[in-house]
Amino acid sequence: MFKDLFGAKKFYITTSIAYVNSEPHIGFALESVQADVLARYYRQLGREVFFLTGTDEHGSKIQRTAEANHKDPQEFVDGLSEKFKGLKGALNLSWDNFIRTTDQKNHWPVAQEIWNKLFDAGDLYKKKYGGYYCVGCESFKTGKDIVDGKCVVHKKDLEFIEDENWFFKLSKYTKEIEKKIKSDELKIIPETRKNEILSLLKEGLEDVSFSRSKRHLEWGIPVPNDDSQVMYVWADALANYISGYGGTDKWKKHPADVHMIGKDISRFHTAIWPGMLLSCGLPLPKNIFVHGFITSNGEKMSKSLGNVIDPYELAKKYGIDPVRYYLLREISSSEDGDFSYEKFEERYNGDLANGLGNFAARVSTLASREPEISGKISKEVKEKINEVEKTVEQKIGDFKFNEALASVWDLIQFGDRYVNENKPWVKDLSEEKRKEVLYNLASILKKTAELLVPFLPATAEKISDAIQLKRDGFIVKKIENLFPRL
Repeated sequence: MFKDLFGAKKFYITTSIAYVNSEPHIGFALESVQADVLARYYRQLGREVFFLTGTDEHGSKIQRTAEANHKDPQEFVDGLSEKFKGLKGALNLSWDNFIRTTDQKNHWPVAQEIWNKLFDAGDLYKKKYGGYYCVGCESFKTGKDIVDGKCVVHKKDLEFIEDENWFFKLSKYTKEIEKKIKSDELKIIPETRKNEILSLLKEGLEDVSFSRSKRHLEWGIPVPNDDSQVMYVWADALANYISGYGGTDKWKKHPADVHMIGKDISRFHTAIWPGMLLSCGLPLPKNIFVHGFITSNGEKMSKSLGNVIDPYELAKKYGIDPVRYYLLREISSSEDGDFSYEKFEERYNGDLANGLGNFAARVSTLASREPEISGKISKEVKEKINEVEKTVEQKIGDFKFNEALASVWDLIQFGDRYVNENKPWVKDLSEEKRKEVLYNLASILKKTAELLVPFLPATAEKISDAIQLKRDGFIVKKIENLFPRL
């Protein structure tokens, strides 16, 4: 049905791994659902899909937050990691593996293997260093990243840290990374994010402090052959894409097709991660898709403002598919978007209850009165279905999930017009004409369900189950109210 965008039998997609200093929020839910769309899309094509997600559990912020909550760091991350893992059921996600960076069996050996590869390449060196550090970002800040002594992202005072650490020679790979990104060998989507990293690369990358002294931080993966240091949280975290996949040999054969990440961590993924892979002699991911932030009624979400949206509560109140629909349709795939309960309920009533729900009910009610509907699809309907199918393929290929869904709703509206214009309930309509109309309507509804599988999987299944394809036509069962009006 759909076009294969990558032309391979296998498809490997990841989200970023969520930093577990607080409970899941709707921003990570957006990323998870976007990744789930692509994973389901490729499974629909019959591809061998591997979908990875997980949690990032080391670093200064975790250690301090655990201490503030009077908990041992491991106990603290265990509880929060389970909440992120639970999003699989709460949002009907289809990931294949959930990696944790505190996993000493699967993650630590790979993170340390990568460290050793960097060392063997001559790309790690130890030096004394002093700099301004943002605990929130888990990174040192310089230049434009500092305004009035504060981090531009977290708006908090920076800490001056003097230490002796291991450094990674990221500067050595500036030109090579720039070349890979310019040629789209490493494709950054959207173009604005590609231009941002190219601008940074033009200035030249600086070497990165890749470890922390145990005097300042004990909560991390031990640096191989240096008992005084733990690995920098990003040197540890980025390795998850290999450890959660099955190791470096597997990555060599088929690196990630898509990393889906938020714009706040794009530098780590488009500069540090490619640098690490080049140093290790490992292939780069094919695509890095960068999404925006979600605000709440136009304001940044924060606990202090009390406007953080809990994806668990949202799905419990409105249902899983309505939450998936809002995130994928209302929020522009690669730009910032806004959440409000008013907008949510408008989308729900307008698009789901009055749109898809009403169309499915009308068609299935009319068609279920017939033992079996046979016929031939009309040229007009066939052309419309083909047009929408091609648009959905193109938009998914461009990572424009909101526009792909808009095209599916165009087909639903076309179906509504077709019902109203052809009036299959009119008594003086010939039997042949009525069956032709119902066959076309059943075809539109069946195709709608097919197109919705990556986006609204439970709803798509309910519709598909009600339309059984027979050799000469359809047997249609009445579909109960999919989306009761709010």
